[in-house]
Amino acid sequence: MNALDALIGESAALRAVKSLILQAAPTDISVLIVGESGTGKELVARALHENSARRAGPLLYVNCGAIPQGIFESEVFGHERGSFTGAEKRRTGYFEQAQGGTLVLDEIGEMPAESQVKLLRVLESREVMRVGSSKPTPVDVRVLAATNVDLGAEVSRGEFRHDLYFRLKAVTIQLPPLRERSEDVPLLVLQFAREFAERNQLTTPRFTQDALDLLTNQYWPGNVRELKNTVESVLTLNRGLTVLHGEHFRPHLTSPRGLLPMPASRETPPIGNELLLATMLDVRREVMELRSILETAISSSQTIVEEPLPSNRLSDVEREQIQRMLAQNSGNRRKTARDLGIGERTLYRKLKEYNLE
Repeated sequence: MNALDALIGESAALRAVKSLILQAAPTDISVLIVGESGTGKELVARALHENSARRAGPLLYVNCGAIPQGIFESEVFGHERGSFTGAEKRRTGYFEQAQGGTLVLDEIGEMPAESQVKLLRVLESREVMRVGSSKPTPVDVRVLAATNVDLGAEVSRGEFRHDLYFRLKAVTIQLPPLRERSEDVPLLVLQFAREFAERNQLTTPRFTQDALDLLTNQYWPGNVRELKNTVESVLTLNRGLTVLHGEHFRPHLTSPRGLLPMPASRETPPIGNELLLATMLDVRREVMELRSILETAISSSQTIVEEPLPSNRLSDVEREQIQRMLAQNSGNRRKTARDLGIGERTLYRKLKEYNLE
């Protein structure tokens, strides 16, 4: 199945996405794909590639958040032999590996600041400079970027370059979360069931209306990926059944739409919604970072705290734990971030916040 057909649904929101894909695909323009985790950003990237003149060339995915900051430029742009300790031979980076095709930069918001400058230069000059080289190498690559965060908010906070942001978002494809196209859920359920049955040599079961209604009315924070996993899990545990009812799915469902916050009213200004979402994401990120650091501190301490800590004390604990881990790792920030369970960029921000630089 080609990627465009794999974007299953007949909702107006998904039809608009497919239309935009077909308009942007034949060109070499940069496309920014935005959507929550599990909405199908990888499928959109593949559809753009398959419907372009580059379809015969390579399609390469790079997860920017999975590459350690210290080797990011070597991985993406390549390096020359002897350019640093351990560089025993020349390495072609992802740009050169994707020559004549499409390079997808996933989690683009996690790209280190110094690398953002070099990426912008590559996009403008269509040349890469390997680490340790003084000679640029021409590249013929289309770049697609994907993110599940609000890059505009990252730009406002100074965490992402505004010039690179506008260069990447020549065309923006915004993928709707599954809760905003719930009419597509029955089609997705049937397709996932057919695919699972075919792979496992089973008969595709029938779904009662109460089962489909139950699935349609879920919030699905993990979006299409979560729905697919749920369907496959239920089919696995009920092999041999030819009809599946709502009762078969209920034990696997945790987020009915009615138990979660309702979407903002139509009267709410769009910019208000965007600011609210950005604020909520910031708060969630800070809570998760603090939780990770505190869990590390608690697991490595014999102290039992019976009373809740005041907020200023929480900051002290976080600062002390960062200091302790830095000392334990002889100042190695990458290892410290890994031991604390946070990203390197987050650690740098915390060091600046607590004047620990």
